[in-house]
Amino acid sequence: MTTSADDRRRFQRIDFDAPTELRQGDRRWPVKLLDLSLKGLLVERPAHWDADLTQDFDAVIHLALDTRVQMQVELRHEEATRLGFICLYIDIESLTHLHRLVELNVADSTEMMRELRELIE
Repeated sequence: MTTSADDRRRFQRIDFDAPTELRQGDRRWPVKLLDLSLKGLLVERPAHWDADLTQDFDAVIHLALDTRVQMQVELRHEEATRLGFICLYIDIESLTHLHRLVELNVADSTEMMRELRELIE
């Protein structure tokens, strides 16, 4: 379960800290968000990590009281202290919030448009 070098280069990661939760069925893990991109996120591994690694997760990033980014994710790499997830599905409202967040943190608007095209393709 490794992320390819091409995926890491195609989508810029931004350092971001917001209350984040991983969900799988009835299980919930509050996690520390380390960074995110249009294609996924990296979090600190929670203390009591007992997930079913064969199943997908929902990641919920709380940006404000009534604003959140929610995406269906798959675990792509697991380390002793970090977990990396790739986005499988994101609704349009969450994508809009995520796009705006990344846009505010990416200096090059041309690069932002390229990333959006890559995501759509």
